[in-house]
Amino acid sequence: MKSEKLVMDFARLSLWEVQELDLDVYLYLVREAYIYDLSQTKQGREYLETCKRLTVTKPERDKLRARYGKNGKRERHGS
Repeated sequence: MKSEKLVMDFARLSLWEVQELDLDVYLYLVREAYIYDLSQTKQGREYLETCKRLTVTKPERDKLRARYGKNGKRERHGS
């Protein structure tokens, strides 16, 4: 019932309308409502950022090269 209430508030639908949604639409709305609720607090935003970071599968080569240089060794600034 908790997820139904979440969708009802997020999408401004009645319980009847939520129960009549196709499953894929319902699950999409649950996901979006949960993300929206988390984004409303600092702690929630930190959690979402951590989740996003954990899903990255390709390295960000530009950022790595900026930090470690082309040879893979950490560049020393100011030396």
